[in-house]
Amino acid sequence: MTGTFSRVGVVGLGTMGAGIAEVLARGGLPVVGVEVNPDALERGRGHLERSTGRAVKRGRLSEDARREILDRVALSVDFADLGDCDLVVEAVPERLDLKHRVFAELDRVCRADAVLASNTSSLSVTDIAVATGRPTKVVGVHFFNPAPVMKLVEVIGTVLTEPEAVERVAALARDLGKTPVTIGDRAGFVANRLLFGYLNQAAHMLESGHATRDDIDAAMKDGAGLPMGPFTLMDLIGLDTCLQVLEAVYAESRDRRHAPAPVLRELVAAGLLGRKTGRGFYVHDGQERAAEEEAAAPPTVGVLGTGPLADAFAARCDGAGAQVRTAEAGLGECDLIVECAQDAETGRALLAAAAEAAGDGAVLATASGPVIERAMATGRPGDVVGLHLPEADGALAEIAVTVATGPGVADRAEGLARGLGLTTVRCRDRAGFIVDALRFPYLNDAATMLGAGYADADAIDAAMTLGCGYPSGPVADLDRLGLDRAVTVLRALYEETRDPAFAPAPLLEEHRAARRPLR
Repeated sequence: MTGTFSRVGVVGLGTMGAGIAEVLARGGLPVVGVEVNPDALERGRGHLERSTGRAVKRGRLSEDARREILDRVALSVDFADLGDCDLVVEAVPERLDLKHRVFAELDRVCRADAVLASNTSSLSVTDIAVATGRPTKVVGVHFFNPAPVMKLVEVIGTVLTEPEAVERVAALARDLGKTPVTIGDRAGFVANRLLFGYLNQAAHMLESGHATRDDIDAAMKDGAGLPMGPFTLMDLIGLDTCLQVLEAVYAESRDRRHAPAPVLRELVAAGLLGRKTGRGFYVHDGQERAAEEEAAAPPTVGVLGTGPLADAFAARCDGAGAQVRTAEAGLGECDLIVECAQDAETGRALLAAAAEAAGDGAVLATASGPVIERAMATGRPGDVVGLHLPEADGALAEIAVTVATGPGVADRAEGLARGLGLTTVRCRDRAGFIVDALRFPYLNDAATMLGAGYADADAIDAAMTLGCGYPSGPVADLDRLGLDRAVTVLRALYEETRDPAFAPAPLLEEHRAARRPLR
């Protein structure tokens, strides 16, 4: 039984609102769930019954416990039934005019000492609060979907909110077994502000023709270790919701990273909203199938250069049963020669020497970019591709094609890489390839947030691990991947695009210069 509030109301019993009501009832609280009409109320009842029913089938609830939870939720279409609640959580659709109407009604029926909370994921809590007669009692309480499962709750206080109201809501979240992150009122808060900048950049990347939808999704899942790729995730969230969040954040930040990609607007205008409509970036009819790739025999590989990447690549070749050559005398026998030098000048020289020694039909590859500069230095640029491992010991290889790459060379490179047990994706020769081009701007956004003092490292990492299901948080990722690498990639992206969002955050530059991790 929670001790901060004795009775809680929930307005709006869609998927999210019903999930919040379930979480509260699971915590032993009496809950009043309110909807706009009987049909909506029955849909809300259905959400509750299906969610708790799934928990029983999975062995996470007994049938008796399920019945107790459902019995704690009183359903109503009358706002007056919220009059005895200590806390009311609004969970209606993300429209400011609608939320204003709801809070005006709550002002009318709720006790003067009741705390009113909005589960908004993108709108300003301040804008909601100032439309009430009790702005000091209004907080944001952002649960993540599915609310019974996800551990993170963002608790948002405005400049008007009484500290006690924020503290009581955060304590309630803890009592419910959640991890509260208390922050100020900023569009998107922590998780959505970081997540949707990355998702939007992926949409821009697709639209520019840099890489295909499937390759971008595979790169971020297999190369960056994320639970799913950006297009799979956007379809799951709903493209209309993605557009709403981006527009809300962009209205505040005016940051180009949050200006919605035209392809996203186009899909929403066409009513193609993702899983809920059967089509978005993907067609959700069960007919799409990933192409099966034939296993290839291990090639003979030349590995040039020194350092961790060269060592890791040679180890992968050895583990795949490939013959490895590291001396110029043996390069004529190689199917694939990969340059893994630690600096550009050495890389150009090594690849040029390899081109002299390599036989006809050999694929020449560089593990870093820009690929075209190294390719032109070889005298045989048609045989050169980028072959980048986002994680030195990972199983993903990004094959980058330049304007000079010859017909069929990228196909041969992919086949040879698969012979080494690597999963391959293809992209154009651009800074960061796919994974780093999406990963490091997202990490840079987190460093900017940390440097601004909006949230601390623990809160930022918790937002992404507990709120988005990421295997690790962005601050931890920056320290793991290294600030040198982060700054190098970001500078390359900035030089290529001149987009201020890609300029390394001052905090990154400072810690890199001091040789100190962010934590």
